Parts: sequence; structure tokens; C-alpha cells
Amino acid sequence: MLATDWSARMGLRVPIVNAPMGGVAGAALAAAVSRAGGLGMLGMGSSASRAKLETELIGLSGLDFPFGIGLVDWVAAAEPGLLDAALAARPALLSVGFGDDFSWVAPARDAGVTTATQVGDLAAAQRAVDAGVDVLIARGTEGGGHGAPRVGTLPLLTSVLDRHSLPVLAAGGISSGRGVAAVLAAGAAAAWVGTAFSACLEASVTPAVRNALLDAHDTDTVTTRVFDVAQGYPWPATLPERVLRNAFTDKWDGRETELTGAEREALAAAVAAGDHRMAPVNAGQGVGVLDTVASAADVVETLCADAARLLGRWAGQR
Repeated sequence: MLATDWSARMGLRVPIVNAPMGGVAGAALAAAVSRAGGLGMLGMGSSASRAKLETELIGLSGLDFPFGIGLVDWVAAAEPGLLDAALAARPALLSVGFGDDFSWVAPARDAGVTTATQVGDLAAAQRAVDAGVDVLIARGTEGGGHGAPRVGTLPLLTSVLDRHSLPVLAAGGISSGRGVAAVLAAGAAAAWVGTAFSACLEASVTPAVRNALLDAHDTDTVTTRVFDVAQGYPWPATLPERVLRNAFTDKWDGRETELTGAEREALAAAVAAGDHRMAPVNAGQGVGVLDTVASAADVVETLCADAARLLGRWAGQR
């Protein structure tokens, strides 16, 4: 079976970590990925609170496998008790991202929790290393959801690996076994996979979102701030999100300052109705390979089996 030194040290059977996608990676997905041998990450997103986290953690009670928790930096800073609740759950990995405040690292270290953060360029990687973070997540511009769209996954991953000895997880556009094989061959400690899990049975999404993901092609995503602006989410301008293109992005991307109250209300109504001709669906550039709804265990098995076969073939060609 597929393994790396880091995945073995973390008690995993395979070097697969699901991205802690807010609104997608709930307890059901995290538990399923962990049971399949990877590291299931519980994602709280921008609407996180201590109460929401504690409710989700109930779904992980009794789980006899490692799991992780992903928090948003500025949300954790604003929500009393959120970080404390996360550390009290004793996750195998705590990922806090999308900010430059590393005050959470020391409490996590004191609690014996391994820390990680997403980085989008070498400068961000150096700041994380200087702050004492244990694991770097090299998140390339191909990734879905929010992130710094600065460098592609492969050049970012190789540059970070060349400069730092910490374990580095590869994120962004990895939705197939070939993608997993590529980043592991480059030296990644694991693949950080989001979009490939977004359509699986355990993901906290609606059938309409699954259908939108399955229908999407490789060129159907766009990096934009339009939904954050229209919905009043306080994401920094430096962290846009990659989503599926739709009528709303086609009309308003780049024209956010022109949005009217009526347009904002129309978007809110579309979100409430699950109408993804206007409502957002986060997706990375690997979305084009999705063609079926599967269980998280099947996704992990397929990714790893295909990657292992390719790596074995390449090794035999030396």
C-alpha cells in the first residue's frame, strides 16, 4: 500500500488528507476518510463557532483513527473558545490558515498537537517555519475555495521542498491517482485533496452541488471575490476563492463595486434555494475528472491504487 515516512508517523495507512472545506468536510466525511486510512479533517470554515465545532465533534466520538481539525485564522481569533475547543479534542493535526497571526502555535505545541498551515509562496512558507509550524501545506493556485493565487502547485511544492526540511503536503488540483503519484514522486509527505471529496457520499453538500461538480469541465472554474463581496464575508482581498463559473460570476466578477442591493438579495435567494446558476460552488481545477458519486473510502482507494500502480511502473522503468 502507499505510504510515506510522515503518513506512517501520523498513524495513517495512506498519505491522503482531505482538505477541511467549510460546509463540505463535516464529521461524516472526516470519519470516513480516517477509517479509510487517510487523515480525515473536520473543516469549520468562516462560520465557525465553539458550539458548532463541539456539535461536529460528537460525530467523531468513538473514532479509533487519527483525525484533524481545520480552522480559519481570523475566525479563530474572533470566536471565543474556538481554539481551546479544537485543542481539547486532541486532533492528530491542527491546521490554521489564511492569516499571519501564529499565536495559536504555542498553545497547540503545549497540548502536544501537530500544527500545519497553508502557504501560497516561499515568503509565507518562511514565516510559518519561523513561527514554529510543524507541517507546511503548499497550496497552489489550482486549489478550490479560498487561497492566495500566487504560484502553481508543482512549482510551489518543489520550491518549498528544496528550501525546508519540514514535511510538506501538496494541495491544489490533485483529484486523481496520477496527481497523487506526481506530488509524492516530487517529495510531498501527503496529498491534501479537496475537490475529489466534495462530491462523495459523506460530503455535507446537496444533490444540486454534486451535480454541478460532476457536470463541470476542466475550464469551468474562476478565481474571484464576487461572492465574498456580495454576501458580506470579511475575507481579505488577497484571498479570493476558486469556484465554478456561473451566471453571477460571468456578470459581476471584477465589477464587485457595482453590485446593488437588489443583486445581493437575488444572490441570497439563489443560495437559499440552492440555485447554482447563481449560487457559488467551490471547486479546484481538478474538477473535470469527477464523473461519479462515490464513498470517501472508494475515493481514497482509487487515488491510492492508481498512484501506487503508476509509481511502481515508473520505478521499474529506471
